[in-house]
Amino acid sequence: MNIIKKYIGDFYLGTRFYVVAGLCALLFIIAFFIPLLLGFAGILFVAFLLFFAADYIFLFIIVNTPKVNRVVTSRLSNGDKNIVELNVRNRNKFTLFIKIIDELPVQLQERNFQLNKKFSSDQQQIIQYTIVPAERGVYAFGNILLFVNTFFGFAVRRFSIHSAQTVSVYPSYMQMRKFQLISKSTTNNEPGNQRKRKIGQSMEFEQIKDYISGDDMRTINWKATARRGVLMVNNYVDEKSQHVYCMIDKGRLMKMPFKGLSLLDYAINATLALSNVCLQKQDKIGLISFSNKIATLIPAERKPVQRENILQALYKEQTGFLESDFEMLYMQIRSKIKQRSLLILFTNFESLSGLKRQMNYLRSIARHHLLLVVFFENTELNKLSHEEAITVEDVYVKTIAEKFVYEKKLVVKELQKYGILSILTAPENLTINAINKYLELKSRQAV
Repeated sequence: MNIIKKYIGDFYLGTRFYVVAGLCALLFIIAFFIPLLLGFAGILFVAFLLFFAADYIFLFIIVNTPKVNRVVTSRLSNGDKNIVELNVRNRNKFTLFIKIIDELPVQLQERNFQLNKKFSSDQQQIIQYTIVPAERGVYAFGNILLFVNTFFGFAVRRFSIHSAQTVSVYPSYMQMRKFQLISKSTTNNEPGNQRKRKIGQSMEFEQIKDYISGDDMRTINWKATARRGVLMVNNYVDEKSQHVYCMIDKGRLMKMPFKGLSLLDYAINATLALSNVCLQKQDKIGLISFSNKIATLIPAERKPVQRENILQALYKEQTGFLESDFEMLYMQIRSKIKQRSLLILFTNFESLSGLKRQMNYLRSIARHHLLLVVFFENTELNKLSHEEAITVEDVYVKTIAEKFVYEKKLVVKELQKYGILSILTAPENLTINAINKYLELKSRQAV
């Protein structure tokens, strides 16, 4: 069976075989009407068979199996371009033409992937290609198939290289590293310059010092003043241990796809990047995910391992088609989060009526914490609302699209009316907008 597979199962006819065979058949047809061409057609056909036989023997007896291996990281970044390398070496003393087919994971839905390369004698090439995963989970690569032919191209031999490999696709850690620089303040190291500590008005006490002109009279420490006989004031610095929770809605509305990723994946990628920035800013970061019940609750911590804990939790998150229970969310927040915190809620409201059904719970949460609601623009409807209407049908479509776009703006106004912060953003701009808002609130000491 192995012999049959090697010499027949891995044998394919090349394109040139059909071209030359068709040419020979055409000459025989013409020779039927012009007998003088019959001899030439016969010689050409015999030469074709000899070259074909030589090509077959060359590929299946003389050629050594090319060496190939795949290099891919054990973790891929969701929604980003991930590089995969193929290290291919021609172990023969002659030139080969190789078509490379890597069996990609089924989640990529790529059915036409192939690389055509020419390899000189003993040549080694590192071939790179990129894949963009659109969902988290385990991705299984299969074997690497090499279809080898010589200069004649009449016969093709297939080599199947066992390269089965599984990798995990995690939330976008590439995006996390990209936005990590935002959390770092710029330091001027030129001689003669001194970096001054920013004096804040939070409740984190630093020291007692002598009063000087310009100090806030409200910070006078009267007990220290009485003891010393001179005015003394308290100094405060920006509080570095504020509690921040990212709350991810996993309800049915977060299943909507935009540019290959679901809204849930956009929220997960933004949460990971934002968590990293919060830890860089020395804040305590926590995670809550919910739909009809709480799925994940990680208490806010500032430990270095917190980043990995959040990454592993986000990797496992999946959405369903259930309605999100905001009443349950409010009860869990009141029960589990005792200290006033910044709560960043990633959710989606498609209409004003949808918001009003949950408004009482959002207002209750906002009474005890600083609540920031992040929801999404429908970019397809935005595009439709700006297109030129030509037919009557176009007018109806554009009007309906504008109505839904306007409803999103009404949602923002409704939240503002009750003093709830909000971000209405396109999915692709979610991460940078969420980080910028956090840094703004941090600088304003709003928590």
